Amino acid sequence: MAQANSPSSPPDRLGSVFYTSVALCALFVLWATLFTDSLDTVTKAALNWITGSFGWVYLGASLAMLGFLALLAFSRFGRIRLGADDDRPEFSTISWLAMILAAVMGIGLVSYGVSEPIAHFADPPHDLAPPGTKHAAVVAMQYSFFDWGLHAWAIFAVFGIALGYSTHRKGRKGLISPMLRPLLGDRVEGPLGKAIDVLAIFATLFGTTTSLGLGALQINGGLARVFGASGGTGTQVVIIAVVTLLFTISAITGLHKGIRFLSETSMGLTVVLFGFVLVLGPTGFVFNLLAESLGQYFGDFIPMSLRTGTFGELGWMQSWTYFMLAWWISWGAFVGVFLARISKGRTIREFVLAVLGVPSAVFFLWFTAFGGSAIFHDAFRGGHIAQAAAEDSNNAIFAMLETLPWPTVTSVIAMALVLLFFVSGADANTFVLSMLSSDGAARPRTSVLTLWGALTGVTAIVLLIAGGLDALQNTVIVTAAPFVLVMIALAVSLWRELQQDPLFSPEVEPELAATGSKDPKM
Repeated sequence: MAQANSPSSPPDRLGSVFYTSVALCALFVLWATLFTDSLDTVTKAALNWITGSFGWVYLGASLAMLGFLALLAFSRFGRIRLGADDDRPEFSTISWLAMILAAVMGIGLVSYGVSEPIAHFADPPHDLAPPGTKHAAVVAMQYSFFDWGLHAWAIFAVFGIALGYSTHRKGRKGLISPMLRPLLGDRVEGPLGKAIDVLAIFATLFGTTTSLGLGALQINGGLARVFGASGGTGTQVVIIAVVTLLFTISAITGLHKGIRFLSETSMGLTVVLFGFVLVLGPTGFVFNLLAESLGQYFGDFIPMSLRTGTFGELGWMQSWTYFMLAWWISWGAFVGVFLARISKGRTIREFVLAVLGVPSAVFFLWFTAFGGSAIFHDAFRGGHIAQAAAEDSNNAIFAMLETLPWPTVTSVIAMALVLLFFVSGADANTFVLSMLSSDGAARPRTSVLTLWGALTGVTAIVLLIAGGLDALQNTVIVTAAPFVLVMIALAVSLWRELQQDPLFSPEVEPELAATGSKDPKM
C-alpha cells in the first residue's frame, strides 16, 4: 500500500485517530448497552429525517459514481496504472476476482439470494405489478439486480481507484484523508483530515457489524430449520463470539495466508452449490427469467435509479433501497482499501471493467438461479417459500433447497458458505480498520488487529440485543450519511489529480504519439 516506512519511525504508529475512534466505538457500545431505548429513539428519529429529506442524495450520488467510472474507463485516463507504469498485478486474475467476491459481499449471496427476490415477488416494489404474477417475478429480479449490481460496485470502485492511485502511484499513506488534498490542501494533515479518517473508521465498523449480524441470523436460522437447534439471541451471540475469534486469528495470519485461502475455498463451494441449483432446478425458467429481467433492469435503469418513494413508500425504501445504498457506502473505505491493496499494477480501465462487470454478473446469475427457483416453486408447484421467508427471512434459502434433492447436504454447504464469507469479510475488514487507525501501516501490530476484531464482534452483539435486524439497518443508514459527502469529494479530487498525471505531461504525450506505447516509463 503506502511506501515503506523509514527504520527511524515505527510502521504502526498509533495517534489521535486510533484513540479517538476506539473511544467513540467504546462509547457507542456503552450507550447501546446501558441506554438501549435512548439509542433506538435517536437512531429512528435520525433515520426518518435523513431518508425523508435527503434520501435522494443516496440515489443521485451512486448514479453519479457510475457515470464517473464510465468516463474514466473509456477516456485516456483508463490506461493509467494503479502503480508505476512498469508495475504488474501481484495476484492472478482468478485469485483477484475470488478475493473481491468473497471478502466484499459474499455473505449477501446466501442471506439475500432467495429472501429478496421471493419477498419482492410476493409484495412487488412500488406496486409495479400484482403480487405473484409473471410481471411480479420480473420486477422482483429487476430490483434485486438494482440492490446488488452496478450501483453497489460503482461505490466500491470509486474508493478503490482513488486509494489505489493515491497509495501505489503517489506513494501516500493508505488513508482516506490524503486523497482529498486537491480539495483541502494542507488541511488534510490537521484536525479536519483526522476527523475524515475517524469517520471512515466509524462508517466501516458499522458496515461490518451489519454483515456480522446478518451472518449470525442466517447461521442461526439454518441450524434451527435443518437440525432443529434452539434459536434466539443467545445462540446468535455465541455464533458472533466464535466467528469473531476465527476472523481475528485469520486477520493476524496476514492477507496472503488468511484472506486468500478463505476466499478461494469459499469460491469453490459457491461454484458447487450454484451448479447444483442451476442443473437440478428449473434451468430453462431461470435463463428465461434472467433474460427478461435484465431487459427490464437496463430498460428502466435511470427511472429506477432515481425513484425516491416520495408518496408513502418511505418505509419500504428504508428497508431496502436506502439501506442497501447506505450499507455499500459504509463499506466504501474498507472495500476501497482492500481493492487497492490487491489491485496494484492494474490499469484503471481494467479495474473498472472487472470490478463493475464480473461481480455484478455473478450476483445476477446467483440471484436468478436461487431466487428464480424459489419463484418457480411458489408460482407453479404450489410452494410456500414466500410464506417461510415472511415468517423469517433466514428460512428462505433453506426452504428453497428443500425443494431439491439432498436438502440436508446442500443446507450444510450453504451454512458453511455463510461461515466462510462471514470470516473472510470480517477478516479483511479487521485488517482495514487496523490499517486506517494505525496511520496507514501496511502491517498493523497484532494487538491492534485483536482490539478491532473484538470491538467489531462486541458492537454487532449489542446491536442485535438492542433491536435485531432493524437496529443494524437503522444504524448503518445513519452512520453512512456523512460519508456520502466524502465519496463525492473523493471523486472530484481524483478527477483533478488524473488530469495532472505524469503520463499526460508534455514530455510523455509526444512519446506516446510517436511510439504507440501505452506504458511509457515514468
